[in-house]
Amino acid sequence: MSTVQGAGVVVTGAGGGIGAALARRFAAEGARVVVNDLDAARIEPLAEEIGGTAIAGDASGIVDAARDTLGAVDVFCANAGLASPGDVFADEEVWAAAWDVNVMAHVRAARALLPEWLERGSGRFVTTASAAGLLTMIGAAPYSVSKHGAVAFAEWLALTYRHRGIKVHAICPQGVRTDMLTAAGSAGELVLAPTAIEPDAVADALFDAIAKDRFLVLPHPEVAGYYRARAEDPDHWIGGMNKLQRTWEKGTRA
Repeated sequence: MSTVQGAGVVVTGAGGGIGAALARRFAAEGARVVVNDLDAARIEPLAEEIGGTAIAGDASGIVDAARDTLGAVDVFCANAGLASPGDVFADEEVWAAAWDVNVMAHVRAARALLPEWLERGSGRFVTTASAAGLLTMIGAAPYSVSKHGAVAFAEWLALTYRHRGIKVHAICPQGVRTDMLTAAGSAGELVLAPTAIEPDAVADALFDAIAKDRFLVLPHPEVAGYYRARAEDPDHWIGGMNKLQRTWEKGTRA
């Protein structure tokens, strides 16, 4: 794809799953890729495989280091995330970590990237959110709320800076066969596992959205219908989700 040929690309949370799939796809399309994860051991083999560069550390603070390697960051994939299951009674630390990683890391990256992007009139910000950010997810209040925040921030970036050359995409899959799906436990088994897809399918969906200049990236196309139904009749939607919640509760008590 000529859009990313030679581009400087950063993928956070690239130690596996969606992040690794995105990194491989960008590299295959001719991009120069920096892969990031907290654990260097998880990304160094990937960097060697794709001819990229591994930069370990907090995803919030790697823009400068990535620029040192790439010269300029053209595409930033804010992919690092926390699954964060739990209900309203989850510890404050769980809520804070979910918000920090799933939302504020994106804000910090945008702060570091936007001055250069706006000056030159181009840049692409890719948020890995979730269908939970458009809908919700039973058994995972911190995750659902923070992913709504991630989608909202991506949407704000898009509507604020589109006319100044900034492209934004929000990836919102349902189940993807990754460690995060495993971490979702019995709720994930009930809701996400039956239609789970491979990480490569998410990368395919992103590149289709890039080609069509589309904000929402829906690797599960049916999510568009769910999103529409939720907006048209919220009470019916909540009733259906509550029924799913009760089914899950019965299963956990069995």
